[in-house]
Amino acid sequence: MFAYAVRRVLQLLVVLFGLTLLMFALLKTMPGDPARIMAGLGATPESIEVIRHKLGLYDSLPVQYWRLTSGLFNGQLQAMTYHKPVWTVIVERLPATAELGVLALLLSLVVSIPAGLLSAVYRNSPLDYGVTTAALVGISIPVFWLALMLMMIFGVILRILPVAGRGATLLGWSFLTIDGLRHLIIPSVALSSVLMALNARLTRASMLEVMRQEYIDTARAKGLRERVVLIKHAFRNALAPVVTNIGLQVGTILSGAVLTETTTAWPGIGRLVVDSILRRDQSVVFGVALFMATCYMISYLFVDLLYAYMDPRITYD
Repeated sequence: MFAYAVRRVLQLLVVLFGLTLLMFALLKTMPGDPARIMAGLGATPESIEVIRHKLGLYDSLPVQYWRLTSGLFNGQLQAMTYHKPVWTVIVERLPATAELGVLALLLSLVVSIPAGLLSAVYRNSPLDYGVTTAALVGISIPVFWLALMLMMIFGVILRILPVAGRGATLLGWSFLTIDGLRHLIIPSVALSSVLMALNARLTRASMLEVMRQEYIDTARAKGLRERVVLIKHAFRNALAPVVTNIGLQVGTILSGAVLTETTTAWPGIGRLVVDSILRRDQSVVFGVALFMATCYMISYLFVDLLYAYMDPRITYD
């Protein structure tokens, strides 16, 4: 297992290097002049030239690539829009995205796993049809559209929830204040909709597959109560693919947060990357892209190791 983890970490470094090359190429092919956009309307040609020299846009491409990559890893790369190091900007926005993602994930688990379990137990019942229909709708509805509908219903029509922003914070966290929790409801529900649907469908499918196994019939033949058979034998063995999917949803939370945070004006990493793209702040876009990719790959590695731990039959050595 240790040798496998080391190989995966080395692969992660290779992938990150390839990603830096890809991101740099994409940044250089983006339309628009970063210096002109940063200078703003009515800027003089002299001020635009100063910004171009400050950004190093006249340097060769290898020099620009090295400046971005080395500056990001040694912490000296500056965000031109915010006039501070890129990592400082990311760390400042990280708590907002973290609490939004964690709350959305917890909300999805509380709703989806019991719903998927009951749907499998009462297969082909009205409850099963309702859960599968709701899951299909949850997968089909775009996150940003659901956020807009929630904002219109609960913020504009009913006027019981704030429609945008993060609200009051305590020690940098919104969930520690009542106003912050009220601001968290709409974006977290919108972000959790897709997670709910995926987890509910996967829990149902996994439970149905396990319940057809012979050891389930054997447990029932021993006279065990149905609740014990379902929870201890069926559900426990059906959790492996569900846990795997939950681990992989870390990346889904980050990518979905881009739409959710932009729609609800939530000041997290998702909104940061959108604002940076519009402002052509290449340093921030480069740093956030690498940060998200690293989170993706670490979550995949963690899921692989956890899967082998949950199922002793799986070995990577």
